[in-house]
Amino acid sequence: MAAARAHAPLSHRLVRTPVDLELLIPAYNEQRRLPSTVKATVDFLAERPWSSAVVVVDNNSADGTLDVLERFAGSPVPVHVIGCSDQGKGAAVRRGIETSSARFVGFADADNATPVETLDRVMELLREGHGAVIASRHAPGARLDIEQSALRRGGGLLFRSLAHLSLPGVADTQCGFKFFSGPLAHTIVRDCHIDGFAFDVELLARVVRAGRDVVEVPVVWHDVPGSTFSARRDGLRSMADLLRISLAR
Repeated sequence: MAAARAHAPLSHRLVRTPVDLELLIPAYNEQRRLPSTVKATVDFLAERPWSSAVVVVDNNSADGTLDVLERFAGSPVPVHVIGCSDQGKGAAVRRGIETSSARFVGFADADNATPVETLDRVMELLREGHGAVIASRHAPGARLDIEQSALRRGGGLLFRSLAHLSLPGVADTQCGFKFFSGPLAHTIVRDCHIDGFAFDVELLARVVRAGRDVVEVPVVWHDVPGSTFSARRDGLRSMADLLRISLAR
């Protein structure tokens, strides 16, 4: 019975028309920030030559996240909404990738901290054959318009030091703007299990272990209030996850 469930076809609601690019937005209680982000993304993608879609992955929101998305019905770029009952941004991103049939797929944060215009360079690099193309706040040429607090910067420095155990060549693993070859993403996500804030490192480590490259694109980035990360609640778990990733093969 379990095997039959594993190979059962996707629900009709999860089957989406193949496009060149699917942009996933994991969302948990994002009623306030999500509408402007989706609008800016749709407006940008509507002017691009590649076919695209926006997929909001609702992670059990308890506010009006789903209600504010109703205004995008019939938008020039399709806006799909799917659910993910497993809690955590990593679980939501995996859900979006697993249900995607796009040539390229990736995710952006609901706060729109990374300019969506970065996608022009991202798509150029993906079409050249790179495995993963990610926005970076620490690559040469990047700039922080509005910096994080001293506490967040200190925690980020420690996190990056541990992340370099698995990804010594990647300057910034945590900028929430990452895109992949669709077939590669489908392959690597099967072996990804981390739901917390270290899930990005696991994804990128799997890309490298598959023999593909990770290219960083410098961005002008600004910190947006409202992050769900808590140093007390999530910090130790994230550090433990990073150590697990470095030891995995």
